[in-house]
Amino acid sequence: MEGKTRNASTLLLSFACIFLSLSTTTTTLSTSLQFQTLTLNPLPNKPTISWADTEPGTQTFTDRTTSEPSSSATTFLSVQLHHIDALSSDKSSQDLFNSRLARDAARVKSLISLAATVGGRNLTRARGPGFSSSVISGLAQGSGEYFTRLGVGTPARYVYMVLDTGSDIVWIQCAPCKKCYSQTDPVFDPTKSRSFANIPCGSPLCRRLDFPGCSTKKQTCLYQVSYGDGSFTVGEFSTETLTFRGTRVGRVLLGCGHDNEGLFVGAAGLLGLGRGRLSFPSQIGRRFSSKFSYCLVDRSASSRPSSIVFGDSAISRTARFTPLLSNPKLDTFYYVELLGISVGGTRVSGISASLFKLDSTGNGGVIIDSGTSVTRLTRAAYVALRDAFRVGASNLKRAPEFSLFDTCFDLSGKTEVKVPTVALHFRGADVSLPASNYLIPVDNSGSFCFAFAGTASGLSIIGNIQQQGFRVVYDVATSRVGFAPRGCA
Repeated sequence: MEGKTRNASTLLLSFACIFLSLSTTTTTLSTSLQFQTLTLNPLPNKPTISWADTEPGTQTFTDRTTSEPSSSATTFLSVQLHHIDALSSDKSSQDLFNSRLARDAARVKSLISLAATVGGRNLTRARGPGFSSSVISGLAQGSGEYFTRLGVGTPARYVYMVLDTGSDIVWIQCAPCKKCYSQTDPVFDPTKSRSFANIPCGSPLCRRLDFPGCSTKKQTCLYQVSYGDGSFTVGEFSTETLTFRGTRVGRVLLGCGHDNEGLFVGAAGLLGLGRGRLSFPSQIGRRFSSKFSYCLVDRSASSRPSSIVFGDSAISRTARFTPLLSNPKLDTFYYVELLGISVGGTRVSGISASLFKLDSTGNGGVIIDSGTSVTRLTRAAYVALRDAFRVGASNLKRAPEFSLFDTCFDLSGKTEVKVPTVALHFRGADVSLPASNYLIPVDNSGSFCFAFAGTASGLSIIGNIQQQGFRVVYDVATSRVGFAPRGCA
């Protein structure tokens, strides 16, 4: 009996040692995590717009309409950006946020649809008057997130234009309208512009469209851009002068849309910033060095406008660069190589570069996109990231799921909290995110959610919430993208 008691005591002592060892290990792992402070800001209200040096009469315009580089030409452009919420009607902060998530879902669906199309699946084109075009944009209904104000035509008439790195074609609503959606400014009338010019059907410029159309009546080139939600814009493919804070850029290829159905409300059109040959950066590449950058201000913390710069001045000296990858089936998107993600300073073991691989058929990959809000990761990568963050944030009180977010916290009554760090590891560039770029307010009751989401698609998208505060540099000339922290100053 004494032997059994001694054995039981020994066994209990062994269990105690194992438990103490496990507890010590757990404590060590917990304390070894890296944390940063998140200042808790509420949902932002509708932003206000204050434009500097963009309205008629504030600048002496110099006519520089040549598309060729010259020693006297302006070598950079810089304009303000504002969030599309500023063009919304008077909505509550909650309504604005809910609308943003709805736009985002449509946007992501459209991008994934386009990526799947080039991967070998059938392409469904919107029906237009007499022709169809394979120039398919990534813009879904209402999903343009940021816009600027620029002049169109001669004399310049100022309008709001959405900027979108997931689209190529530059277009604007034009009178007379067969159908136009509601916009803030009067619809552009090309007959009142001295610099507007139609492109003839047989012109080499018309042939830049994959499937150009032709007006038999006018013998002028027609374009059509179709969108993933079934909406489209159709009209004349033309050239026109655009004015950016006093600098005129002439002979920009521009779609003059007379039938624009199901598109976003407020802005007059779209300035495509994609990588394709018809995008605005590609058109002005020789003059502005094939470089541009933007910095998107965190709307919950500042009312300062964001900005976009074209030309050599777009390059930030503090930027960390990663190579651009080429998708042989689709030249619109900016693909990058994501190797892994860290939480609390430690690489998440379930996330590897293979989850983000862009294959030879054009499937998979990771793109940088200004028009998507919430970063989407392939499902396996997202689950691994989410689980690692939950462990690191186990000290925070959990809250119910909200919309697409499955990891939320009740931070009511607090002004700041400690959260584990999150870093994205691109090839050649480690990007450490500020806490406000991944834990965001979703209501006015103190609920904050982890601002990543999973997708069943092979395509991953780095959205604009994660880009906030960085100057994102698109150096197309040397095929690289850079990230400069605190780049909005």
